[in-house]
Amino acid sequence: MRKVVVSFLITLLVVVALAYGGWRSLQSYLDSPLNLSQAKIVMVEPGSSFSRFAGQLAAEGVLDKPDWFSFFIRLKKVGHLLKAGEYEIVPGTTPRTLVLQMIEGKTLSYKFTVIEGLTFKQLRASLESNPNIKNTFADKTDAQIMTALGLEGKHPEGMFLADTYQFHRGMSDADLLKRAHALLQAELDKAWLGKAKALPYSSAYEALIMASIVEKETAKASERPLIAGVFVQRLKKGMKLQTDPTVIYGMGDRYQGNIRRSDLRKPTAYNTYTISGLPPTPIAMVGRDAIQAALHPDEGKWLYFVAKGDGSHQFSATLKDHNKAVREYQLRRRSDYRSSPGS
Repeated sequence: MRKVVVSFLITLLVVVALAYGGWRSLQSYLDSPLNLSQAKIVMVEPGSSFSRFAGQLAAEGVLDKPDWFSFFIRLKKVGHLLKAGEYEIVPGTTPRTLVLQMIEGKTLSYKFTVIEGLTFKQLRASLESNPNIKNTFADKTDAQIMTALGLEGKHPEGMFLADTYQFHRGMSDADLLKRAHALLQAELDKAWLGKAKALPYSSAYEALIMASIVEKETAKASERPLIAGVFVQRLKKGMKLQTDPTVIYGMGDRYQGNIRRSDLRKPTAYNTYTISGLPPTPIAMVGRDAIQAALHPDEGKWLYFVAKGDGSHQFSATLKDHNKAVREYQLRRRSDYRSSPGS
């Protein structure tokens, strides 16, 4: 009986020692870096499993002992927590931290920027050329796109906030535009509630139209309230806005880089040299600053402005002073003339 007890204890010790050694080996494996010399991007498809993913990494020489990896998943009972998506695995990542990364869904994200002053045509082209965005609008008209976005009958121009949006690979252009429109509407509604008094707008949409004109007239942040102030004063006095960007927008594909006197005289729905008040729709995408400028314009006396050629503008209160500024800055243009900062 004594021999049996001794034999059992020895066997138990051997089993415990082997188990402990196996546990230590597993822990060492889980905390050892993967075979990576540079960052690697991998895609986990919906419905995929940790075992399948481990096999994929093992086949690519990144993960040693995929069976151990799968055993750890079963041991922790986290197999159902794997989140699909695109992951970036960087050098130094261990099997343990990789599992944590995938359970937490720390997938790779991208950025898409809607630039201030873009037209909807340009925005569409930018979306279509982005390889990480799923294109669903290539064969659709603008009207069909707006219907798909739940904005049937609305003009697309200016309806998407100029901002930078984070997204995951495979996000559709429709989903991104829905986000951009929702953000635009939220910003516009908030700004409209806090607007300055006695503005010549009958609706927040008219303020958006003004913001788009301001956006196209200057990229200089400090000038936006001044530009808006000029146009607000003109509206109040019943003067035509006479702003070139609206003429250009109304010309459409006819615009080839220059505006002639005949273009200024040719009526279109957007030619503010021939129509009174605001054009019927925005002419570009706007950012928060332009919205704020349209709803909090400078209250100065300025009625005119002209580009100085260094990206800024000269503001004038009288036609006489304006004509003088035109002679100085437009008729005698400097060799490095530019109408906006950075252009």
